[in-house]
This record gives sequence, C-alpha cells and structure tokens, in this order.
Amino acid sequence: SDIIFHPWKKEENGNQTRVILYTITLTNPLAPKTATVTETQTMYKASQESECYVIDAEVLTHDVPYHDYFYTINRYTLTRVARNKSRLRVSTELRYRKQPWGLVKSFIEKNFWSGLEDYFRHLESELTKTESTYLAEVHRQSPKEKVSKQSTVRRRKRAHAHLRVPHLEEVLSPVTTPTDEEVAHRIKHVAGSTQTRHIPEESPSGFHLQSVSKLLLVISFV
Repeated sequence: SDIIFHPWKKEENGNQTRVILYTITLTNPLAPKTATVTETQTMYKASQESECYVIDAEVLTHDVPYHDYFYTINRYTLTRVARNKSRLRVSTELRYRKQPWGLVKSFIEKNFWSGLEDYFRHLESELTKTESTYLAEVHRQSPKEKVSKQSTVRRRKRAHAHLRVPHLEEVLSPVTTPTDEEVAHRIKHVAGSTQTRHIPEESPSGFHLQSVSKLLLVISFV
C-alpha cells in the first residue's frame, strides 16, 4: 500500500533507475505489523523494448529487526515468447552491509526466506488472476466478429489458388518412372551436354566406321 513511483532517470552508463516507496504487511510476531520499503530499480541498457527487460531491484526494508545489516537484490527477467505471451523469471539474493554474529545471521536468513516465499507466492497468485482475466477478455467476442474472422480465414485460403500455375501442375502430379527409351531420348536432346556429343547415332554403319577409325589410330600409334 501507499505506493509512490518516482520517474525513470537515465544514467551515464546507459542504464535507467527509479525509486519506489511502499508499505508492506508483516506476519512475523517479532516484527511490527507493517514496514516501509525503499526499492531502487535498475533497468539495464541491454533491455530491448517489447522483447526483453532485465531489472535489478535493491530492496531496503525499514522498521524490522537488524534492518541496517542486510538488503535484498531481486532480478526480474521479462522475456517475450509469443505475440500475447511473456515469461517472467525472478532470482533473489540476500546481501549484508555488515556481518552479524552467528545467532543474528541465522535469525535474519530464516525470516528473510520465509518472508520472501510469501511475497513471491502472492505475486504469482496476482499474476495468475491477471492472466485469467486477460484470456477471458481475448476469448470473449461477438458473433459478428466470429463470422468476420471465419470469412477472413476462408478468403486467405482461396488467395493461395493463384499459386497453382501450369508449371507447378507437373510438379504436383504423381511421380512416374520413365522408360529407358524416354531417358535416352532426353539425354540426346540436352543442348551442350557431354552425352549428346558422345552418344553415336543408332545405325550399324556409323558404329562400324567408328570402330575402323579407332583401329587405324591404334595401328598408326604403334
């Protein structure tokens, strides 16, 4: 409650920072019922608008026992995974400003993790409610919108009919295996191919003359 958002400020290194002030409710019997919090958020310059955001939040909880000994760092990574879907990943770390002695340290860590689990469980619950509400609004549409959407889909399917040009009909036709005569005919009529130059004409006399020429060439060489 009592949330105050300060505007984002751009730093010299390209990152942006802002400060948020708010009040939280505590359930620990050794702590007060409420505590004020100062949260300093840093959005790194590597973040890309509408694609990915990486934000570190340094959280200082006042009015709790040993609050001057420690603080919390939460890293929020928000990534777009689809047109209407994002993934939120949160990691956290407990850091000390000064080292407490053993008993105090165990007390701080025990209460720190229990309070943190409650906090993020509440965050998860709120995000689930928001998601459910959003999905319900997306799926809620009038009959006219449904008819319009269906007609649009049909028009898009018909629009692909022009792609079936005559030269594609042969590609889409059933595959057949040509005969040996068809293969020989195609090879002979390939312009500039080595097969065209080396395949002899289908006549006995031509084949005989070629054999005699080879024989004379061999004799001359010897």
